[in-house]
Amino acid sequence: MEISEELECLFSASIEERDGSYVIDVPERELHVGDLREGDTYRVALVSSPARSGPGPVEQGKTDSQQERDAPEPPVEEGEVRDVEIEDIGEQGDGIARVERGFVVIVPDTDETERVKIEITDVRRNVAFAEVVERLSYYE
Repeated sequence: MEISEELECLFSASIEERDGSYVIDVPERELHVGDLREGDTYRVALVSSPARSGPGPVEQGKTDSQQERDAPEPPVEEGEVRDVEIEDIGEQGDGIARVERGFVVIVPDTDETERVKIEITDVRRNVAFAEVVERLSYYE
């Protein structure tokens, strides 16, 4: 799946039925991450969760290996140091930060909303792992 450079935010949510419509609640923290404004119109893409989806359809005749070669490179590199905010806590209790294009960085031993300086320790095609180098004040 190709992710647009115009991606403003990425989060998981459930769809609810309300008065004959289907609603996805956008967490307030997502409005503070980018330049999202209440009342503005945005394009929304829905992607099945890994638990529900099997292998997705092959993009117009491309094989899996061709799709992987065409996928954008991860926006982080091993050894890179960054300041991030922990946006969420994953199922295993690790912190989740997002960087360019919504790329996920897993940071153990952190709390939601915590600001930390991290060093990237492992980069995979769709996720990276990092260690805390320093805990930052929220006002820095």
